[in-house]
Order: sequence, then structure tokens, then C-alpha cells
Amino acid sequence: MKVKAHQLIESPEFKKLVRVRWIVSFVLLFFLFLNYYGFILVIALKKELVTERIGNFANYGLYAGAGVIVFAWFLTFIYVFWANRFYDKEVDVLKSKLETENR
Repeated sequence: MKVKAHQLIESPEFKKLVRVRWIVSFVLLFFLFLNYYGFILVIALKKELVTERIGNFANYGLYAGAGVIVFAWFLTFIYVFWANRFYDKEVDVLKSKLETENR
């Protein structure tokens, strides 16, 4: 059954898809903020922890900073995986229900 755009926007399926996308986005954003601001807080409040040397040329802060970047990549991977596996399929289903305006 083909539906018009305003009917699709008001449908429960569309609203559920939007709600799930916001939930996923905010959960990942929460972890990203926790990651970045946690790192900044550790630097600000426990400077001696991040300046402790490991070997001759590195310290814990260097590895923690690299870990922040790697964790951000990991969160991006989770979002891309979710979007490709679930979100895009639901969008395609909703698009197939949409009646084109030109007909």
C-alpha cells in the first residue's frame, strides 16, 4: 500500500525509527563525552598519573590520549555497523511505502 509523505511521517513505524535513532545517537554521544571529558578531567585532577613514565620516551598520558582516539573510532564503527545493519533497512522499507509526488 502506497502512502503520501505526511501519512508516512505520522505513522508509528516512522516515529519508532526516529526514536530509536535518537536513542542510539545519544547513547553513543554519552560514551564519547565520557571518553573525552574523562580524559580531560584525569589530566586536570591527576596530573601525576598521566605524567608517570613508561620506558624512556613515553608516559601514561600518551597511551591514554591514543586510547581516546581509538575509542572514538570504535564508537564510530558501532554507529556505522548499526546504521548499515538495521537503520538503512528500515528506511528502505519506509521508502518503498512512499507514493511519489510526480505520479
